[in-house]
Amino acid sequence: MKRVKSIWLVLGLLALTGCKSINLSALTPPLKDTSPVSAMVEKRETLTATGYAVVSVQNHRNPAQQRLLAIRASKLDAFRSLTEQVYGQQMDANSTVADMVVTNDTFRTKVEGVIYGARLVSITPVGEDTYETTLSLDREVVQDLRMLYLGQVAVRGR
Repeated sequence: MKRVKSIWLVLGLLALTGCKSINLSALTPPLKDTSPVSAMVEKRETLTATGYAVVSVQNHRNPAQQRLLAIRASKLDAFRSLTEQVYGQQMDANSTVADMVVTNDTFRTKVEGVIYGARLVSITPVGEDTYETTLSLDREVVQDLRMLYLGQVAVRGR
């Protein structure tokens, strides 16, 4: 009887020594984000955006102040363009058709988001009456912004 117990004990120990723990997470590749925005971000190291503003339409009588306002407006236009690239653009459209002819066609767009870490590349006068501002945003910052946005959407959805 002792001999049988000893044999079972030895066989059990041999069976256990052959076991090895395997890290299953190392075997499965991480899930890849296949959204259009991440695909776009993977292709480029930085996003760039350019904004424009006309000097003469700025609401001020002083020409120097008009130039400053145009510079500010062109910078805001560039930020809007960056926001569109990071978050996309929401669009609402309505069409009215009567007698198989379009009688009314309206489009409304909305851009919403937070941009931080943008780098001012240039502010350049274009011609005599326009300013152009170019901004850039690193890929890592874009990923951070997207994660921040997705977190806010998740909180709002609760």
